[in-house]
Amino acid sequence: MLLHIYFASKFAKNFAITLGIFIIFMLLIDIIEQLRRFALSVNYIEIFFLALLNLPGSVYQVLPLIIILSSAWTFLSLARNSELIVFRAAGKSSISMLITPVILSLLIGVLAISFLNPIVASTSKKYADVKSKLIDGQETTISIGTEGLWLRQADETGHTVIRAKRANSDATELYDVTLIKLSDDKLPISRVEAEILTLNDSMWTAKNSIIWPIKYGLNSHSNVQKLSLVEIPTSLKKEQITDQFGDPSTISLWSLPEFIGQLEQAGFSANRYSVWFQSELSKPIFLLAMMLVSAAFCMRQSRVRGTSLHVLAAILVGFLLFYSSNFVLILGINGQLPVLISAWGPSFAALFISLGLFLNREEG
Repeated sequence: MLLHIYFASKFAKNFAITLGIFIIFMLLIDIIEQLRRFALSVNYIEIFFLALLNLPGSVYQVLPLIIILSSAWTFLSLARNSELIVFRAAGKSSISMLITPVILSLLIGVLAISFLNPIVASTSKKYADVKSKLIDGQETTISIGTEGLWLRQADETGHTVIRAKRANSDATELYDVTLIKLSDDKLPISRVEAEILTLNDSMWTAKNSIIWPIKYGLNSHSNVQKLSLVEIPTSLKKEQITDQFGDPSTISLWSLPEFIGQLEQAGFSANRYSVWFQSELSKPIFLLAMMLVSAAFCMRQSRVRGTSLHVLAAILVGFLLFYSSNFVLILGINGQLPVLISAWGPSFAALFISLGLFLNREEG
């Protein structure tokens, strides 16, 4: 029991140090990137704030790499101090040595999806809103409910509220649309209904539209206009809508089931969000696989040559498994694979591959 506690404390310490190094390193890189992008229009406090908002999402993405490096550090230090020899001389197998690293890897994964994921969702959404406001000087709000999709844009021309019953995957083409144009005083000045509303370059294009002017003392029905094509200026860009509508990472894991239900009730496709939700639930399994990859390559005697090559091999195998899982995830999002297979398949495949490598090299 004392040995397992010792291994657990060593693994946890190395993970915390590796995580701290990555946080500092990625924060400095992001500050430099934000300075390059906004140095002429934003002060340093806002740049630091942007970097802090982007930091949780960046760390969350490289969590598998952090697991690989911290695990490699732990096993190499055990080998360097001949602790692996002592452990095996006591009649213990290599598998029993991995009990506490396995538990800690699973625990880190559970904590990541339970606590870090909601933080990442909140900060990522805030980062996208702040960046959009800094770049285009406007705020955009998108929400989805049982009534359909609601979109509000604000720019120098005033405010526009858009409601659509349906939309395509990135919300750049809306169907059965109602637009309410508001003045600077937030008072309605016109209403537009259209069958299809398409976002082009700096322009909403409405097809088969009916326009009602809204003005005190004016009969809207007698002044109604029916047009086959109407162009409505906008400063919205496709990327801004995609960042808020199409990115499931901006929604907390705890809120995703309810959001998926609202999407399906409103008639939208929830496949992308369902795949993302299941893939997040499988993350602890994938992090466990990353730890086993390090164990397979780094639980070797310190006098064996090519230690650095073994660490590099562990990192390369980890990256290969990571990008393969992303590729399968994309297939699931596009509907070419079932949700459960695309979300859970890569994690279990990585687990079996890493476990096979470990058993072949250590118990072989």
